Amino acid sequence: LNVLDKPLPFRGYKSKYNSELKNYYATDDWVKLCEYIRAINERRPEIKTLIIDDFQYLLANEFMKRAMERGFDKFTDIAQHAWMVIRTLTSTRDDLHCFVLSHSDTDAVGKVKCKTIGKMLDDKITLEGMFTVVLHSLIVDDQFKFLTQNDGIHLAKSPLEMFDEKLIDNDLQIVREKMIEYFDEDVEECQTEKK
Repeated sequence: LNVLDKPLPFRGYKSKYNSELKNYYATDDWVKLCEYIRAINERRPEIKTLIIDDFQYLLANEFMKRAMERGFDKFTDIAQHAWMVIRTLTSTRDDLHCFVLSHSDTDAVGKVKCKTIGKMLDDKITLEGMFTVVLHSLIVDDQFKFLTQNDGIHLAKSPLEMFDEKLIDNDLQIVREKMIEYFDEDVEECQTEKK
């Protein structure tokens, strides 16, 4: 689900992802986004991975469309719409793995968090808190990596022992496989192996 309808950042994406194949949809309308997520969840069981890129522009585009409106009501609306999209994602079936990509922002005390619009999503909700896994993209030794745990600056998090390393390759397929392995793991079998 492409919020900006910008070209995907890899060679040959148009032949692999497009509306004719019904695996690509572009909108920055939160209502349509929720409808599309529900449709995938209910009527497209063959789809196992859903990616929203770039979530921050879902907020920013609505803000810019409403920039001339006076007052704070628009900020409340934008926060509620973002919350609704995430709630829709969290109510999908277990075998649909949803990834939300977004830009980050540094707050007043130097912590790096998900970029939002207005204070409601930061003060009242905290978007990262609505997800079990939050990865932060970093460049380490000229390589793109995902940070899997909070390092005191970046608000990354993942369940204990989901990932073997604090820094992993920037590869959503690997992340998806690790999540499936972790959440579907037979706990009894795992405890026996540890003994």
